[in-house]
Amino acid sequence: MPWIAYIAHFIAAAFLANGIPHFVNGVSGRSFRTPFGNRSSPMVNVIWGWANFLFAFLLFANIGPLYIGTPGDTIFVAAGMLVTGILLARFFAGGAT
Repeated sequence: MPWIAYIAHFIAAAFLANGIPHFVNGVSGRSFRTPFGNRSSPMVNVIWGWANFLFAFLLFANIGPLYIGTPGDTIFVAAGMLVTGILLARFFAGGAT
């Protein structure tokens, strides 16, 4: 698989990880921070989470097929989720430095 596919899978995993807290908070009826405002409504969060999922899906589906279980794909997807998860945890906790 070309190297660009691994980078695309890393970025897609980052969008997937970013979509989870927005979507979960939105469907739970809680406001949550989005790029559109400090405390966005649940509806905005559902839409923003869904948009992140859609972008991740488009990257996974159209930039080289995703084969979970193969070392390259698994490592890049796991790394994308981990790095983004750590950055989001720091950001949402208020310690983004």
